[in-house]
Amino acid sequence: MSIEIVNESGIAVDESLIVSVARYALDVMQVSPAVELAITAVTLETMSELHERWMDEPGPTDVMAFPMDEFAEDTRRPDAPDIGPALLGDVVLCPAFAKDQAKLAGHTLDDELHLLTVHGVLHLLGYDHHEPDEEREMFALQNKLLADWRTDRARTAAREAQRRNDSRLLGTVGLEDDRPATP
Repeated sequence: MSIEIVNESGIAVDESLIVSVARYALDVMQVSPAVELAITAVTLETMSELHERWMDEPGPTDVMAFPMDEFAEDTRRPDAPDIGPALLGDVVLCPAFAKDQAKLAGHTLDDELHLLTVHGVLHLLGYDHHEPDEEREMFALQNKLLADWRTDRARTAAREAQRRNDSRLLGTVGLEDDRPATP
């Protein structure tokens, strides 16, 4: 799975975590590992232009998703089985816009960008929130993916911390830690 991220926003973002949450969502949704995804962080001005051009709505927004035409034309979700290598599409994030939303929500800009990344990925996979039932389904899935990703990251961090502590302890008593790293 190839995920490319470009930050043209002028705001520092943790690109590795954005790629991580996108990859996690795509993996859980069982999207083909041959898929390619592009994520771009843009300025308010660029997002305003995109929002007006493609949605006919003035001003910036937080996230936009541009699925590739082949999926839209097929009306078939790209997370369906047997999908081959393809360009999934583009997710465009606007950190400057997201910053204000993060403050209102009471969390960090990184948390907001992770949420928006998953939201954009789900749009690429054919999910939408125009109807109440669609909104409930999409937002429940979005929240579950984020919570599970955070849990997975916390477990991984705890294992790494334990491994470092074990190595330090073994080194203190003159033993070397020859065990392979656990995933």
